Amino acid sequence: QMQFVESGGGWVEAGGSLRLSCVVSGSIFSMHAMYWYRQAPGSQRELVAGIVSDDRTNYADSVKGRATISRDNAKNSVNLQMNSLKPEDAGVYYCNVDVTPRNSYRGSYWGQGTQVTVSS
Repeated sequence: QMQFVESGGGWVEAGGSLRLSCVVSGSIFSMHAMYWYRQAPGSQRELVAGIVSDDRTNYADSVKGRATISRDNAKNSVNLQMNSLKPEDAGVYYCNVDVTPRNSYRGSYWGQGTQVTVSS
């Protein structure tokens, strides 16, 4: 199985910034795409940002202009820089990857999540 180390979550005042990090390890043949999702209490999980192997990115409308996703292919890691945080940005942030493991089939894998709390 894939192993995830997610970090950077925590408490921040509204208007502040956080940088989330996700490092994926395991027997990886090809990392196709990496994503950050989030889920607020009582809400659906939603896509925040994604980045594919050619570094094309996409963002949710709610975070455009405030979030930047980046990746390090050599380290199989993905980061999410979030600025000007709002209370509605709070929730559990999950790292998700589209990956082909060695000697296995392409699939989607999820990290355990990291909590982000934004004060009013």
